[in-house]
Amino acid sequence: MVPVPNVTRADALAAVRNPLALIAARWTPTPRTVRRAALSALVMSVVIVVTGGAVRLTGSGLGCPTWPKCTADSLTTTSAMGFHGVIEFGNRMLTYVLCAAVGWAIVAARSEKPYRRSLTRLGWAQFWIVMGNAILGGIVVLVGLNPYTVAAHFLLSSALIAVATVMWQRTREGDGVPRPLVGKPVQQMVWFLVLAATLLIAVGTVVTGAGPHAGDSREVERMPLDWETVSKLHAVLAWIVVTLTFALWFVLKAVDAPTAPLARTRELFVILLAQGVIGYVQYFTKLPEALVGLHMLGSCLVWIGVLRVLLALRERPEVVADLPGPSAEMTVGTRA
Repeated sequence: MVPVPNVTRADALAAVRNPLALIAARWTPTPRTVRRAALSALVMSVVIVVTGGAVRLTGSGLGCPTWPKCTADSLTTTSAMGFHGVIEFGNRMLTYVLCAAVGWAIVAARSEKPYRRSLTRLGWAQFWIVMGNAILGGIVVLVGLNPYTVAAHFLLSSALIAVATVMWQRTREGDGVPRPLVGKPVQQMVWFLVLAATLLIAVGTVVTGAGPHAGDSREVERMPLDWETVSKLHAVLAWIVVTLTFALWFVLKAVDAPTAPLARTRELFVILLAQGVIGYVQYFTKLPEALVGLHMLGSCLVWIGVLRVLLALRERPEVVADLPGPSAEMTVGTRA
């Protein structure tokens, strides 16, 4: 008979106070599992943006007219609320799926051996961004889809994608001191690219706030700006990002840069071309909902692509832990 281990009151209290430590003590995920967990959180952070766009583009932004309940008397959608209620409530439920994905990433990172504090912190940063954005989403509903709060909601989602991208990258490298793979001028050029992409996303939210897709079937306040002018500014910034990406690829080829920065830059250039085609087609076809939704997905992919270019400019080697006791040579000699 296998003896049953005694569980003391102190052990039980420790498990309640720090369940992650309890899981980590009993489970060691493979590096592949940790990478998949981080990738799942990144994928869900993109999915929640796209489905949020679907809520707006179908006019379902106030399908649930209040928050945190769906109606004053019901936590969930009702049959009387129809299609719009289902869409809005379904998007709210996806927040729990996102939380589950982020939670899995945190648990996997906390349980990895050796323990990597920086990786766990990136997971927790995603959790708190999700919580903050959930509250902000509720405020968006309570203020009747005010375009400024909608813009802030999207920008916070972009911050979530950024952190999730960094965590995914960090699961595939060590914790050593970063070693640059390119020179200072190239690094500065990429930071200009990141800045231009950030401005592109920010102006994109203004295009949305001033544009015709208000998110609800009734009259909703729009930003008091000329939509055509803002759209042209958005296009100029897009061309700046494309030009910087092409110039970066040319410079990396000229300095015989390593494979990783070149590959990431090439991938970003392809994404930008596809996004540009979608952007111009939707502009000249008066913003059909399907293309606007596809453009939102492209925006997320562009942002991820830019960040991956930045992260590819350096490498982090594995940190070799010091082994306690006799050295490896002494151990081998003793065994011999």
